[in-house]
Amino acid sequence: MSFSRTPRRLALAVPAALGALVLGALPAFATATPAQIATSKTNGVAYLKSLQAADGSYAGSGLSNEWAFSAFAAAGTAVVDVAPGGDTTKNARTVYRNLLSTPTWPSATPVVTDYERGTLNAYAAGIDPARVSASRNLIADIYAYWQTAEPGYFGPSANFNGTVFAALALGGARTQSGTARVPQALTDALVTRLRANQHNDGGWTYQKVEGNPTAINTASDIDMTGAAMAALCASGVPNTDTDVVQAKNFLKGKLVAASGAFNSLYGVNTSSNGWGVAGLNACGINPQSAEFTTVNTKTPVDFLIANQYSPAGGFKYKPSDTTPSAYSSIDALRAVAGGGFTSAPPVPVTPGATQWVAQSAFTPGTAAKLALTVDDGAGNLKACSVSFTPTATTTTLGDVLDAATTAATPSGCVTSVAPASGTGTITALNGKANSGSNTWKVSVDGSSFAGALRETPITVGDTIGLRWGA
Repeated sequence: MSFSRTPRRLALAVPAALGALVLGALPAFATATPAQIATSKTNGVAYLKSLQAADGSYAGSGLSNEWAFSAFAAAGTAVVDVAPGGDTTKNARTVYRNLLSTPTWPSATPVVTDYERGTLNAYAAGIDPARVSASRNLIADIYAYWQTAEPGYFGPSANFNGTVFAALALGGARTQSGTARVPQALTDALVTRLRANQHNDGGWTYQKVEGNPTAINTASDIDMTGAAMAALCASGVPNTDTDVVQAKNFLKGKLVAASGAFNSLYGVNTSSNGWGVAGLNACGINPQSAEFTTVNTKTPVDFLIANQYSPAGGFKYKPSDTTPSAYSSIDALRAVAGGGFTSAPPVPVTPGATQWVAQSAFTPGTAAKLALTVDDGAGNLKACSVSFTPTATTTTLGDVLDAATTAATPSGCVTSVAPASGTGTITALNGKANSGSNTWKVSVDGSSFAGALRETPITVGDTIGLRWGA
């Protein structure tokens, strides 16, 4: 499902890493000073705190402002420290985790961007997205949308935004120790699709253009260019890469001299500017550098701050507006604070609060999901979400693979395992047998690949990668 320019766009999915690139000592040509940025952040955080409902929520019936969590994290405020009236029992992180753990979340007809949104904001809030609860693994939820017929796409390929935000979520929401949890083969597949959908003008839109010369030659938009370049950088692509440089040049070419705004397809507005700046931030490109300073000495950050109410802290959507927009305020604050589309959670100041919360073990008898990739070493990558019901607080690789033969989404991830029971080395998978030094190896949560044994321990939320090779 694509985004529109209404608030619904953010409710569906945006916007990783992307650790926040904090704008520290700025060069002499930067026009927004560190003091101005600090004031903007302080006021912006105060405004976002005012959006919290009395029950502590930012998301739910009639309210969908959980993207505030990515902005809070970028601005250095821990989500667990955000509580209505100081009532820590209703802190925003706990309330959001409870919502994500609800069996009926996100809806009866979910789309992949629902889970990507959840992943990016859970991570920023200090909730391990793979271990929200015994039954909720957001990483596995995303894997369920892998397109077997078009590897590298997540969700219907025509809705390219689902693949962009898969890259943002899977690349940006790292483990609690900061390790990339997904295997490189999956990241490479995503990067291939991101590159294939870049338009000739250097940017992107929400729609798939791969293989369509006419579509590739159409105009890009600011928003998706910011998100897609951030997705490349969240996937490990350096900012010197040709495609990232082309995206940077696209944004630079859209600068409005008088204000520092980007000239968006939707008109000059703070949300588009916020997405464009977030893309630059995620790639380590200073949006106040000389190349993003106009002849009128204005930068994209200047434009954002100029459209913020002071000291109230909210940002307008358009300069002509007379009231702040919650969605634009989230987009703008995240960008001004130096963030991409998610950031690692800050250390809380609330006594007793931890930086992270996570389910620590399976609950016997409670259905669970795990994320699994299978790479046969010949370019045939499969990804799936494996459903099973554990009988103990941990399980084994063999049991997960056995479950995958009948309970994987999409199906076909695992068709056969040898040996089919017991313990010992996995000698064949999907009919491909070990051969000399080329054997099946396993990685768990980004660990180094090692010999795959049926008894390899697996616990709640583990992201499993299997690879055949030396």
